[in-house]
Amino acid sequence: MALRRTLFSRKGFLLLMLLIVVVVIAWALLHQRKAPAEFLTATAEQRPLQQSVLADGTLTASKLVSVGAQASGQIKQLLVELGDQVKQGQLVAEIDSMTQQNALQNAQAALKNIEAQRAAKEAQLSNYRATFARQKAMLSKNLTARADYDDALATLSTTEAEIRALDAQIVQAQIEVNTAQVNLGYTRIVSPIDGTVVSVPVEAGQTVNAVQSAPTLIKVANLDTMTVKAEISEADVIKVKPGMKVWFTILGEPQKRYEATLRAIEPAPDSINTDSTSSLTSSSSSSSSTKTAIYYYGLFDVPNPDHRLRISMSAEVHIVLGERQNAIVIPATAIDTIDGKTSVQVVDANQKATRRQVEVGLNDNVEAEIISGLKPGEKVVLGQRSVTAASGGPGMGPR
Repeated sequence: MALRRTLFSRKGFLLLMLLIVVVVIAWALLHQRKAPAEFLTATAEQRPLQQSVLADGTLTASKLVSVGAQASGQIKQLLVELGDQVKQGQLVAEIDSMTQQNALQNAQAALKNIEAQRAAKEAQLSNYRATFARQKAMLSKNLTARADYDDALATLSTTEAEIRALDAQIVQAQIEVNTAQVNLGYTRIVSPIDGTVVSVPVEAGQTVNAVQSAPTLIKVANLDTMTVKAEISEADVIKVKPGMKVWFTILGEPQKRYEATLRAIEPAPDSINTDSTSSLTSSSSSSSSTKTAIYYYGLFDVPNPDHRLRISMSAEVHIVLGERQNAIVIPATAIDTIDGKTSVQVVDANQKATRRQVEVGLNDNVEAEIISGLKPGEKVVLGQRSVTAASGGPGMGPR
């Protein structure tokens, strides 16, 4: 009997505990309430706003000239070093000119020889003209034979023709002399522009061969003005045009802005310089299966008086499409388009959201300008979430 009473008491205790749990759960479900919506908001700010196209750029010299050798031979002197400043017409290198000097002397000697031959023929011509004149006068008086007259005329005509031939040879010989003088001048290499020596791929004593192509001795660049080539995607190139404001930064000074004006946009991508007709045809036929990104170069110049900017530096380029000094700015994600009308949800002091129609100006899909319908300091809804909590004691309210 004692054991039975013990079992009954345990069962009663368990039933009591179960009843208490059920009552608590039921009470919680009956008194559960939904917390008010918590809005993710952003405040409308009045500040400058700029809408731009972002492009990757590369710096190049405004002028870069490869100074080559048009004469073959050994480099006798190399008069400049890497980084030297040179002026237009300044002598920068000399090639051994013995071969060219000999060629010039031979051409000059050949010219003098032909000129001497012409002088001798000119002297003979004077004699033949006198002989012909006598034969002509005598023939008119029947004092000489017709054959002697004809011989004198033929000799005169032949000599005149020989002189004309010598005149033509003198012209040819003079051309040979001029060519030899030019070739001799090619052994003295001068800078074609003012600038900085940025490359010296040869050394004094090296032999160069200009028969097939002109070997490069030095490269001279004008670094006082740099040209930036910005890669503009085909999606953005239709938005930009020459004359737009541009600014860029470099990796070494990301906080410093360099400003310029877009000078030109190349009408074709750079790949046109390497694509042949056949490759263009094949690429167009396979465009459905393979699509490569197309970029067009936008060009602009920037002063570089201290030569701080260098060739091949990378630039983060911003081409300004529009800008406002006192724009009302909100995140672009707060803007909705419903039934063709643009609107935002504005939250008041009581955390109540109301939809309001607005007019949008500049919009780069990150930030947007609100022209009308919103005031600075008002909060707009970016998103919202509902938090469920049970009413009751401390700690049971909205979280």
